[in-house]
Amino acid sequence: MIAYIIRRILWAILVLLIVVFLTYMIFFLLPSGDPAVRLAGKNQTPLLLEQVRQQFGLNHPWYIQYLLFLKHAFLGDQYGWPGLGLSFTSKVPLKGIVFERIVVTAQLAIGAAIIWLLVGIPIGILSALRPRSIGDRTAMSAAVIGISMPVFFLGPISLYIFWFKLHWLPGTGYYPIGQYGVGSWFSHWIMPWCVLAVLYAAFYARLARSNLLETMSEDYIRTARAKGLTEKRVVMKHGLRAGITPILTVFGLDLAALLGGAIITESIFNLPGIGQLTIQAVSGQDLNTIAVITLVAAVFVVVANLVVDILYAFLDPRVRLT
Repeated sequence: MIAYIIRRILWAILVLLIVVFLTYMIFFLLPSGDPAVRLAGKNQTPLLLEQVRQQFGLNHPWYIQYLLFLKHAFLGDQYGWPGLGLSFTSKVPLKGIVFERIVVTAQLAIGAAIIWLLVGIPIGILSALRPRSIGDRTAMSAAVIGISMPVFFLGPISLYIFWFKLHWLPGTGYYPIGQYGVGSWFSHWIMPWCVLAVLYAAFYARLARSNLLETMSEDYIRTARAKGLTEKRVVMKHGLRAGITPILTVFGLDLAALLGGAIITESIFNLPGIGQLTIQAVSGQDLNTIAVITLVAAVFVVVANLVVDILYAFLDPRVRLT
């Protein structure tokens, strides 16, 4: 088991190194022209261009520039660790900006994930245990409707109904729990959570149903029943563990992707997260910020894959042999 974990950690480090190299290539080497001009954004001055060249070592050969970029990414820079550099649009170190935005995006992603897991997986399990029943058909029809309702449609509709018309929930904006209390914080988050969770809950319901149906038709399930085990024990001990385990992989990737920024949801509900920072960086042509966001999103995905692989090995010992 320890050897498997070490292999996975080394593989994750290799993937991160490749991602850093590709990011550097895309933002520094592939486009033609002076990279300092691109990185400086719209409001360029001779002093700012010199600052950009000094930070990234643009007066050195490309491989020296890459080593400096790699050193800052993993060992830190003059603004601390991790070395995220400076936003050349706002003239503020990106470390503090990105960390503040990650806190907001993490609240959105984790809250939505809890809702879609608590709703989607139980519905999928109940549908699988009673296939082709009225409840199963109703649940799967609702899942199809949920998958067909994207956030950019469901978000404005929810705001119009529950905020503008019914006045049941507050509108848009971010209200920190330490400043406004638990009640106001929760009331402002519940609608973004639910809107973001609808699509995923529907998808996870269908995924849990199909996986459990396939598992319950396996030979070892029939053997367990033939041994006289109760149906509840067969489902809970043998069926659910094998049927739900594949969902772990999908969940890790989905949560990591959302931690990299839920752009549409954050825009609709005016949440100052990573997604909104991405929009601002693109509109302001702040390429250094875009590169940093790319690396942060990649780190989330790689770490999520690593955690999922390790958890998978605990749940299914056969994985450790691969």
